[in-house]
Amino acid sequence: MDVFALLQTAGGEVGALPPFPLGWSRGDIRIHTIIHEVDDAAPNNLMAGDSERAMRENFKELYPGAMKHLPHLRFIEPLNPNAEKFAYPAEPHVFICDVVVRSEDYIDITKEMANGIPQVVWDAMAELRDAIAKDEGIGWYAVHNGDLELAKQEREARDEEDAGEEHDDEADRIQEERNIEENFSQGLKEGVARLQVDNAGPEQGGTIDSGDRFQWVRKLETLIGPAHSDSCPKKPYPGLLSSSTASDPTGSEIAIYKRMVIHLREWNIEYEWCHILVIGMHVTGSDDVAYGIQARNSPRLGRAILNEALVTVDGISYEYLGSGSTTLPKIPNLRPAKPLTVTYDSQYSNFTFAAGPVEVTASFLSSVLPTDLCRTSVPLSYLTTSVRSTDSASHDVQFYSDVNVAWAASENNVTIEWELYEGSNMINASGDAAGDPSSIYSWFFYLQQAYEFAEEMDVALWGNFTYSSSPMGAQNFSVDSGFSGDVRYQYVMQHSLPGNMDSDYRPFATREPVFAYSHDFGQVSSASVRYTIGSVQQPIIRYLSSEGVVPLQPWWIQCYGDVHQMINFHFNDFGQTQVLASRFESQLKADVDGYYGANMAMVYSNSTPSTPPPYANTTQAYNGTDEYGNNYIFDSGNGYGFLDPQNFTGIAIPDVQEAEAYYSIVALSARQIMGAYTLAIAPSSGAGFNSTGNATDPLMFQKEISSNGNTNTVDVMFPAMPFFLYANPNLLRYTMEPLYQNQEGGFYPNQYSMHDLGSHYPNATGHVEGNDEYMPVEESGNMILMSYAYYKFTSNTTYLTAHYPKLQQFASYLLDFTLTPGKQLSTDDFAGQLVNQTNLAIKGIVGIAAMSEIALLCSDPAASASYAATAASYYAQWETFALDPARTHTLLSYQWRSSYSLLYNVYPALLLDLPIIPDSLYALQSAFYPSVSQLFGVPLDNRHSYTKSDESLWTAATCAPETRRLFVNGLAYWLNVTSTDRAFSDLFETVGEGGYPVSPDPVFFIARPVAGGHFSLLALEKGRGMFGRG
Repeated sequence: MDVFALLQTAGGEVGALPPFPLGWSRGDIRIHTIIHEVDDAAPNNLMAGDSERAMRENFKELYPGAMKHLPHLRFIEPLNPNAEKFAYPAEPHVFICDVVVRSEDYIDITKEMANGIPQVVWDAMAELRDAIAKDEGIGWYAVHNGDLELAKQEREARDEEDAGEEHDDEADRIQEERNIEENFSQGLKEGVARLQVDNAGPEQGGTIDSGDRFQWVRKLETLIGPAHSDSCPKKPYPGLLSSSTASDPTGSEIAIYKRMVIHLREWNIEYEWCHILVIGMHVTGSDDVAYGIQARNSPRLGRAILNEALVTVDGISYEYLGSGSTTLPKIPNLRPAKPLTVTYDSQYSNFTFAAGPVEVTASFLSSVLPTDLCRTSVPLSYLTTSVRSTDSASHDVQFYSDVNVAWAASENNVTIEWELYEGSNMINASGDAAGDPSSIYSWFFYLQQAYEFAEEMDVALWGNFTYSSSPMGAQNFSVDSGFSGDVRYQYVMQHSLPGNMDSDYRPFATREPVFAYSHDFGQVSSASVRYTIGSVQQPIIRYLSSEGVVPLQPWWIQCYGDVHQMINFHFNDFGQTQVLASRFESQLKADVDGYYGANMAMVYSNSTPSTPPPYANTTQAYNGTDEYGNNYIFDSGNGYGFLDPQNFTGIAIPDVQEAEAYYSIVALSARQIMGAYTLAIAPSSGAGFNSTGNATDPLMFQKEISSNGNTNTVDVMFPAMPFFLYANPNLLRYTMEPLYQNQEGGFYPNQYSMHDLGSHYPNATGHVEGNDEYMPVEESGNMILMSYAYYKFTSNTTYLTAHYPKLQQFASYLLDFTLTPGKQLSTDDFAGQLVNQTNLAIKGIVGIAAMSEIALLCSDPAASASYAATAASYYAQWETFALDPARTHTLLSYQWRSSYSLLYNVYPALLLDLPIIPDSLYALQSAFYPSVSQLFGVPLDNRHSYTKSDESLWTAATCAPETRRLFVNGLAYWLNVTSTDRAFSDLFETVGEGGYPVSPDPVFFIARPVAGGHFSLLALEKGRGMFGRG
């Protein structure tokens, strides 16, 4: 159930509840019940009948003037739907509201808001706000509180026929709940009584200032537990393409910023253990917002992976990352920084904030350097935070940052140990650590009980997490570890750290441990600090080879040495990494411009385009003209998107430059692609070694993130192929090599290609029983086409010759089964099996055509001619099965007349200059797709309304410019307005808000390396320049 309420929130806009809700904080509620002796109110359950009644009566006594105008005052509890119903602690805030509208399914919030709020009620709420939560604002919000009908409400609603044993059970349950609440309240009172021995509490006539109050709450947390939130932003971010800017956000801009989430897999903390991160804004009060960095995680585990960061200017601390301030008392000199701009490219994500008289820039760098194997293998990322004065004056500036132990654990109840190093020497923290300004300090933390080659919830269960920094010219550089509340409170009050080394190893849930750095630069007009962060595993992969099952070490070892040497190199290499990253980014932009310079959509008109309508997901019709002079109609209340009024076919999103749209897609994809791979040193029998004993080539391993966790899944490598062909074709070879070694080594019994190299990363132990997922046509065609693609982009015939026998074996299977593949899975296995899939069959036919070229290169002309003849024959038959009788488009399945699908498997024929597909088929499909397009693109097939981003852009590359633009702009438009709240998803709905598919549960494909398919246009252009047709 959703409740729309007048809450203590800012702005007056309608929107979903932000991740850290405004209202009355749980800590303040506890203090209030203690000080004012509201014995019948359970601080963790104010919606319960007795609790709410008691608190309302207390408010009437304390604030009679305000309460006279608030007769319907309610306390609304947001519910974590995965939590136990009466579990403690509750969510960190309660909402105090005077207008509550309940909704079982749908409610017109605009209509409710239109009813208005009398000024006297608004003023009463403001008075109440100033009394109990002075820094909060007032506005409308949606609160999800699920099935929360607590205590008395449940009893009154229960049917009177419940009697006998059932009635007794219910009475026992209710009494148990009362006992829990009473014991909890009594525990608080007893704890306060104990603390009053050393503190002048209210019963002795004393007062509690913010510091004392915080200490009371902190010491009581053995009873009540710290308040944490593991929710993340759930609204889309504004601003298509590479940046969104609001120099002084007010009004509607603030409403936009409060919903902003950047869909970046940021702080790409290790290339092998792909934590899926979201950078987002957390509303913290009034018109101010602050960024937070959190990993998406299971609410069941209760973990909030957090990086907290503050900048202190002239004694005022501004929070620009994280949400640690929500666990502290209200401190006058602790405020949220105000966001100004957001920009991203293929290497960086940059966030700027106003912090009083300075501007703060937080710049995340996870370099994408595909031709630099050593730097690519380093599992660390950079965060650089800088400040500059905006008033030309010098200011007293300090920096603070910490990370918590949740980065290293998948559950909140497992013990973590930690260490602090200066260089490679373990030390104890001790106050000012700035003895050597060039020293690099590193916090290491790790599971007390490690499990090698195991993971849970995408978290490695062995190795260590590292967080490093250096004095970097600071007057004072200090470190600290301990309970998060203590460490952060100490810094906010003192602007430095005491240098404690907390030796009480413990889990995240037990007084949340954090590891912190503080830099004090004194009076400056500008300053900068740098941090590096990552998860490091040694060994990195468990691998089945001719030597048996062996552990493989990460590639960076032979580049840099041990972990301390690697951290030292990476930290000091920042400047050179920036140079190399800039080169890749500049080349990417130039290549996008180059492609569109040669492949622009035809310009029909120079007329001035109409301003495109906003997306609202509500019915409102528009008519307009795009930049090419095409008229369009658009109704935001349906899913058809922008339509040609003459024939009602789809046209591209108007007033968006396709080149800019495409750049926004590939720039956002680059880090996500490389984040799924790791480079390892091959076993001595598996690759060449030079005279120094170093391996000449690495083995490369891919994790199939989020969908099932397989290692080197062939049909995930295949859609990612365009990126590697564009950026460095050798990376494709390094990824195929482990698959060839396994199958050529006799470890796989089937005649077709294996599906993957291991059921769960990082175990690359194959399937010696041949019981991997059954996709024989799919994977056999993929291996042939990837191998031939590698040759086409490198001219390495030796590679083809070495694997020719195995490729012949795969081709033999295709000859037998590709024309009529029967009931098989394709790479779109989430859609289920289907008999004689048109798109699957054409993949095998194109694969056979590629085998004709491979055989010729391997000096087997007879086989080459045979493959060519078979491919041509199969294609002719395929057309009779696959084309609609009206010859308007291909079908999803042979002779299923009412069906259609994206025919993305013809892209390799165009990419590799294989003439098996006639131009007429490309033209046929290109003309058809606009007739079935939706707002966010063309559905994958007629069975569902969802689509795949990688397969959409493979398809786009085969289409005429106008249809290509429909695909590209549709995907960029989706990025701008989608309701998805996690890293770039390749599977999403083409209608509604572009959310995750539901069948029947939501399907989350997030941060997957198939985003490499987004580089289809750039790979195609590179191939054309090397060998292809125009």
